[in-house]
Amino acid sequence: MSAQTGHPSDAGPPPLPRTQNAVAAALPPAGRMEFYRQMGQANETELLGVLRRWWLRARLYADPLPEESRTAVEAGRAPGRSATTLVREAVAAREARGR
Repeated sequence: MSAQTGHPSDAGPPPLPRTQNAVAAALPPAGRMEFYRQMGQANETELLGVLRRWWLRARLYADPLPEESRTAVEAGRAPGRSATTLVREAVAAREARGR
């Protein structure tokens, strides 16, 4: 048996597909233009990273944080470890298990 939330707002923002059109639609106009600019300039190895970063921003807009927190996240100054650090640690752990 699973627990259900009492209020729809407790569930967080609705799901956002990780597609270019869905991300663009979820962004404010100025952000949308920058998203399209970055997608247009990205090569094939950079495209997924650009989409992922902007998908995270679109999620922030869908479930807004206080302005100070949102600014810190967008600038990469939020507390915690970066995704790059987590990936690096996961790769190192996998390599250590393989030895």
